[in-house]
Amino acid sequence: MSPPKKVINLALQGGGSHGAFTWGVLDKLLEDGRLDIDGICGTSAGAMNAVVFAYGKMKGGNEAARELLHKFWEHISLAGYLFNPIRPLPWEMFISGWNMNHSLIYALFQATARGLSPYQFNPLNLNPLKNILEEIVNFEELRTCNSVKMFINTTQVSTGQIRIFYNHELSADVIMASAALPAMYQAVEVDGEHYWDGGYLGNPALYPLIYHADALDILLIHINPQYRKDIPSEAIEIENRIQEISFNAPLVSELRAIAFVNKLIEEDWLKDEHKNKLKHLKIHSIRPDAGLSELGVTSKLNSDWEFLTYLRDFGRDSTESWLKANYDYIGIKSTVDIKENFLTAKS
Repeated sequence: MSPPKKVINLALQGGGSHGAFTWGVLDKLLEDGRLDIDGICGTSAGAMNAVVFAYGKMKGGNEAARELLHKFWEHISLAGYLFNPIRPLPWEMFISGWNMNHSLIYALFQATARGLSPYQFNPLNLNPLKNILEEIVNFEELRTCNSVKMFINTTQVSTGQIRIFYNHELSADVIMASAALPAMYQAVEVDGEHYWDGGYLGNPALYPLIYHADALDILLIHINPQYRKDIPSEAIEIENRIQEISFNAPLVSELRAIAFVNKLIEEDWLKDEHKNKLKHLKIHSIRPDAGLSELGVTSKLNSDWEFLTYLRDFGRDSTESWLKANYDYIGIKSTVDIKENFLTAKS
C-alpha cells in the first residue's frame, strides 16, 4: 500500500515566455505523483499555467494535465510563429543567445510602444492568447472545479488595488487581465471593471492561500530573479532589473509578514486564546536565479519552440533536484530561510 500523498499549495509567478519553466515544474510534479495540490495562486503566465493544470487534472488526472500543458505551450509557440514578429534572427541568436537585446525588430517594437499606446497600435485588440485559452480550457466547466482552489491575481485600474478571482469567477478574460501589461495590451474589462497585469501588486499574492486553502505548505515557483550579481549598465538591462525588482516587491512583503507570524508562533509570543487563529506556514521554493538571470526581459517575448522546451526541461531538472533534497521535509518544516533568502541584503 502506497503512503498517502502530501498536500501543498503552489504560488506561480508571471514572466511571459519564462512561464515555460513553470510548465516544466508542473510536468515533473505531475509525473512524480507524490504531491496533491490544494490551492494555486498565479499571475500572468502563472495564471495560465494554473488554469490549464487544473482543467487537465479535473478532466483526466495527472497525465491529462501533462498533455494539456504540452498542448497549450505548443499552441503558444505556433501562435508566436504566425503572429509574433518579435523573434531572434539567426545572427542575433549568435550574438545574444535567447535574448533579443540586439534585435532590430524588438528595438522597433520598443520605439512604437513608447510613442503609441496599445489602443493605438492594436485598435482591434487582437490577442491570439485568448483564443488559445478558450480552445484549451472550457471555462464553463472549470468554474465548477472543486479539486483545486485557484486564485488569479489582477490589478484593478480604477482603484489601484489587487483583485483576486476565484474558481467560480474564472474566464478567458480574467486570465488575460492577469497578463495585461499596460504597454502591450489594452486593459481587460470584466463585469464592468478594467484590469491590468496582477504582477504589480502580487506576483503572485500569497494571502488567498493563507485564508482560503487548507494546506500549510507553499511551494513558490520563481521566474523573476531576486538576486543578480552584475550591475546593469545598458538601458534595456536597467529596464529589466527595475521590472524584476518591482514585480518581486509585493511577494517579498508578504514573505516578511509570514516570517513575522511564524516567529510569533515559534517563540510562543501569543496568548493561549489566539494561538489557534494563526497558521504556521512552511515555505518552499524552486528559485533558479542562476539559470534565469542569463535571460533578460527581451527573451520573455521569445516563443520559439526550442526555447520553450529548453525552459521546460530546465524546470523539470530543477524540480527533480528539489524533490530529492526537500520532499521529506514537506509537512515538517520550511526548506527556505525567508530572512536569509528574501529579506537580507547580499554582499
